[in-house]
Amino acid sequence: MSKKLSPKKQRFLDFIRRFHRDHDRAPTFHEIMEGLKIKSLGTVNWYVRELEKIGVLERGKYNAKRALAVMDQPGDNELPLLGLIAAGYPLEAVENRETIEVPPSYIHPDNYVLKVKGDSMIDDHIEDGDYVIIRQKPEASPGQTVVAFVNGEATLKRYYPKNDGIELQPRNPEYDMIRVSPEDEFRIGGVVLAILRQYE
Repeated sequence: MSKKLSPKKQRFLDFIRRFHRDHDRAPTFHEIMEGLKIKSLGTVNWYVRELEKIGVLERGKYNAKRALAVMDQPGDNELPLLGLIAAGYPLEAVENRETIEVPPSYIHPDNYVLKVKGDSMIDDHIEDGDYVIIRQKPEASPGQTVVAFVNGEATLKRYYPKNDGIELQPRNPEYDMIRVSPEDEFRIGGVVLAILRQYE
C-alpha cells in the first residue's frame, strides 16, 4: 500500500504525478511553485527532500530540478487478489500473492479481491470471471452478499441469519439455497463492496 502522507505532502506528490502525466516530463521547481502557489524555492526543496527520505520521490543525478520521479510502489492503487471464490457450489478459496488495480476509493487495509467462478449470483450482475472487492469483516447485515466459509469451503452468497441457522441464498434459480446448521463450521470472510469486470 502507499505510504501515509500528510495532506500537504500528498498534494505536492499528486501535483508532480499529474504534471508528468499531462506534459510527459517532470515539473521544474518554478513550475511547482506556480502550480501549488508556494512562495519560495526553499520550501519546494524541503518537500522534495522529505519525500525522498520516505522513498516516494526520486531526484535524478543530472539536471535534478527537472528529473523528479514519483516512485509508485506496487500496490499504490492495488489490492491483494487472494484467489477464486465460488458463485456456485462451495469451492476452497486459494490464496496467492497477486494484486489487481482497483479504483482509489476502494484502497483500504481491510479490503481484498477475489475472482468469481460460477454463475449462481448472476441476477445480482455478478458473473463468472468477474472480480469482487471485499471488505474483510466477521459479520454482515441480513441480505448482504458475503464471502461465507462453510465447513472450510468458501462461497459467495446472500446472507440471511435465521433462528435455527443461516441461509446462504444464490441469485440464480438454477441453484439451491445452502442451509447452515448450528453444527456446521461457519464464518464470514467479508462483504462485497463492488464488482470489477474486464472486457476483452
